[in-house]
Amino acid sequence: MGLALMTTLTLKMQPAQALLVLICTYVGAIYGGSRSAILLNIPGTPASAASCLDGHALARQGQAGRAMGIATSGSVLGTLIGMFFLALFTPVLGELALKFGAYEFFWLTVFGVVISGTLTGNDPLKGWMAGFLGLFVAAIGQEGIYAFERFNFGNRDLAGGIALVPALVGAFGFAELLAVMKARRLPVKINPFDTVIPKLVDITRHWKTILRSGCIGTFIGIVPGVGEDIAAWSSYAAAKRASKEPEKFGKGSIDGLMAAETGDNACVPGAVIPVLTLAIPGSAPAAVLMAAMLIHGVQPGPMIMIQSPQFVYDVVAMMMFATIGILFYGLTLTKLMTRVLQVPQTVMVPIILVLCTVGSFAIAGRLFDVWVMLGFGILGFILKQLNYPMAPLVLGIVLGDLMEKSLRRGLVLSDGSLAPFFTRPISLVIWVIIALIIALRFDAVRALPRRLVAALAR
Repeated sequence: MGLALMTTLTLKMQPAQALLVLICTYVGAIYGGSRSAILLNIPGTPASAASCLDGHALARQGQAGRAMGIATSGSVLGTLIGMFFLALFTPVLGELALKFGAYEFFWLTVFGVVISGTLTGNDPLKGWMAGFLGLFVAAIGQEGIYAFERFNFGNRDLAGGIALVPALVGAFGFAELLAVMKARRLPVKINPFDTVIPKLVDITRHWKTILRSGCIGTFIGIVPGVGEDIAAWSSYAAAKRASKEPEKFGKGSIDGLMAAETGDNACVPGAVIPVLTLAIPGSAPAAVLMAAMLIHGVQPGPMIMIQSPQFVYDVVAMMMFATIGILFYGLTLTKLMTRVLQVPQTVMVPIILVLCTVGSFAIAGRLFDVWVMLGFGILGFILKQLNYPMAPLVLGIVLGDLMEKSLRRGLVLSDGSLAPFFTRPISLVIWVIIALIIALRFDAVRALPRRLVAALAR
């Protein structure tokens, strides 16, 4: 939500300044979600849900300041680990991406939607439906080769397609606003807490957890469309399995809180890696960031290491500034910033609604974009109420254009033959992985190895 709103407020900035603002917003929002998770047991972002388990338990034990110090140190170290892999792997993946053609990019976009639908939410079928709904939305308007109009029903505004940023602002901003209005949060009382300066022993004692969670978070960030919440829960689960005291998890475990905060923050630089190298976002916020890059004239993708290699290291530097920011604000201004939790909804909701409306209108000066924002906000709210994940929907909207162009270019190159999509080495590997992911969601397929073993035993 923060990235979607800030994108509309950076339209007149220089590209470097705008992307610095957005990257700092991305890093800061993922970190900031831990404040309310620890103090109120209310995660500020979905990525902070895992931090509620042990963070709020520590707060109830009178150690809220210590918990926020641990969260701050874990967030900073997780981001630094992710930055290391961002600087290390992006040039390598950029060179590998040059071997990708239209056939490979088609399957890569399908892989992004399928894996996002599989790993977000509880029902993969709902995730896939949301993802392919996003792909359909991306097909509205003129197609990319002959400019033939589709699905516009005679409406001239729809002929140009659905603008990406108003759709994202609606799906994240206005939909969240409707959810907040429905929940009717009561005023909160914040109890006093001790110092937030982290203890050195809390960091050194859990160095294995920090390294493990940083690597897990970065890897999950690279996987298209999965996101920070999965990174946090995966890191938390790995820490619990490796712990000598797993019974303490959920009851105030320092190890558990450190794992969750390190994992979700390491996911942020990890999610930027496929954005820069493949133009495929690693998470829903990264999709908004990629849209902002395109708006500001930065073209991510396989050619970035040839056309503007310095930009990759500029992004690493921006991440460093963001990390310094969360360290400073986290240790000095936490007590002041938590007062925002006491702002009444009657004040906060109108402000956010105005930002959503003005931001959507400002991009192209079209009233139609405001209706797009409102429509996607209502759609996103309904889908959330029905437990449909939003990440696949957003990923489908972002990747739809690339998928269609890759499919059609491949067919042109092969004179209409589908064979290269299935026989080229990289394409073959990707579509086999996709088929296995889908097949393994069915109980009959998962039970097949056990049946074979039983048959051989007999």
